[in-house]
Amino acid sequence: MKTLVFLALGVLASVGGAWGFDGYTDTALLPGDKWHVHDPARPKPPKVDPGPSPKKPVPAPPGAVVLFDGKSLTSWKNPGWKLEGGAMIAAKGEQKSLAEFGDCHVHVEWSEPVEIKGQGQGRGNSGVFLMGIFEVQVLDSFGTETYADGQAASLYGQSPPRVNATRKPGDWNVYDIYFRAPRSADGKVTEPAKITVIHNGFIVQNNVTLLGPTQHKNLASYNGGLPAKGPIALQDHGNPVRFRNIWVVPLDLSE
Repeated sequence: MKTLVFLALGVLASVGGAWGFDGYTDTALLPGDKWHVHDPARPKPPKVDPGPSPKKPVPAPPGAVVLFDGKSLTSWKNPGWKLEGGAMIAAKGEQKSLAEFGDCHVHVEWSEPVEIKGQGQGRGNSGVFLMGIFEVQVLDSFGTETYADGQAASLYGQSPPRVNATRKPGDWNVYDIYFRAPRSADGKVTEPAKITVIHNGFIVQNNVTLLGPTQHKNLASYNGGLPAKGPIALQDHGNPVRFRNIWVVPLDLSE
């Protein structure tokens, strides 16, 4: 009987939120840390008040590549996403930009649906991917609890945001992401990617070194070299998350 109980507990620990809690204890430890990937015991970031939702989109600066201005999906590969009220709505698979970027400043505004269902990672889940492989999480962290490295503005599976600055569903959230692409030579990564994230005016990730392309339940790592550039990708996780006003400023962060 004890064996069955321990086996049952092990199954519960591995499946997480389906049993009323969210997270995993059977995953790898993060380097130099005591926390597992998606550890439910890892402290959650404190909530802060980011103020009201912006009334208007933030204008793109000179030199920016405007990927989405609310009028068409011509800069994107997936025509299956809905275009509605100046926003594109996640649906029918991942969305990727036609243009590719290395070092860059990415501006994205996103909003959770007002009528939202589910809990934990099932609540308004999406993500913004740099080079199509490094994820900044999108989630309704205003109204749900989940593992710290899966919160909105987390570097998914690695680094929780310093604070939870998420606005309520229906309001617009703003990400400004400063990304230094990984450097590769001779078939391997010689310098890892680095990223800074500003969420609704709060610096929540400050020049964090990325362990590798984003993984779920696995420790991220670099396996072989990577291209110098890649697309901006938006995740479809079965939730009708809205996106608007997406632009990118190419940068040179070699120094």
